[in-house]
Amino acid sequence: MSGQKGAVLLVGAGDAIGAAVARRFAEGGYKVCVARRDPEKSKALVDELTAKGLFLRAFSVDARKEEEVQKLFSEVENNVGPIEVCLFNAGANVNKPLLETTEKLFFRAWELACYAGFLVGREAGKYMVRHGRGTMLFTGATASIRGGVGFAAFSSAKFGLRAVAQAMARELGPKNVHVVHLILDAAVNSDAIHQRMKTATGIDVSEIPPDSLTDMASIAEAYWFAHHQSKDGWTFELDLRPSVEKW
Repeated sequence: MSGQKGAVLLVGAGDAIGAAVARRFAEGGYKVCVARRDPEKSKALVDELTAKGLFLRAFSVDARKEEEVQKLFSEVENNVGPIEVCLFNAGANVNKPLLETTEKLFFRAWELACYAGFLVGREAGKYMVRHGRGTMLFTGATASIRGGVGFAAFSSAKFGLRAVAQAMARELGPKNVHVVHLILDAAVNSDAIHQRMKTATGIDVSEIPPDSLTDMASIAEAYWFAHHQSKDGWTFELDLRPSVEKW
C-alpha cells in the first residue's frame, strides 16, 4: 500500500503472536493498537516499544460482544487514525474427547474464534471500505482445514472462521480490502507451548531440535509480507510450518 500509513489494530493480541505482530508493525513505522480483555497484561509490551520511541496503545475489548467491538473501532479511528490493518488473533485451542465436550464448551469455542472473528471483520470492513483500502488478517490453525480427535469444538470454530474470512475476501477484494487467512500448521515457539509440551510429553524445550517450532517473528513477518503485496498478486491463504513438520 502506498501513501501515509494508518493505524494497525490487533484484536486478541496476547503475549505471543499478537506481541510479535505488534513489534513488527511498530518497527515498520505504524501506529499499533493492541486489544484484549485485560489491557494491563500488555503493559510490558507498551513500555518496551514506547521506550524505543515507537507507537503502541493498549485497549480493552471482549471481542464476543458487538457493542464493545464497535466502541473499540470507533475509539481507534477517532483517537489514533484510520485503520489500515486489522488482525484477528483470538481463539482457545480446546482439546476434549467428543463425549466429554459439553454444549457450553462447544459454544464458547465457536463464539471466541468464529463469531468474534465475524464481528471484528465486519467492523474492520466498514471502515476500510470507507477509506478505500485496508488489510484484514485472520490467524488460523491446522484445525481450520482438518478435524482431529478431541478437536470437535475447536475445529468447528476454526473451520467457521476460515469460511467467514473467505467470504469476506471475495466480497471486499474488489473494494480494495485485502483479506488474508494464515494457517499455522505448527506448534508456535512460545512459553505457553513449551509448558504444554512438557506437561504432555515430559520433553523440555532444550531437547527439541532447532527449527522444529515456528518462531513468532516468522509469523509476524508473514503478515507483514501479506499486507505489502501488490494488488495484482494478492494472497488469500498462507500456510506456515517448520521444514521438519509432517503434513
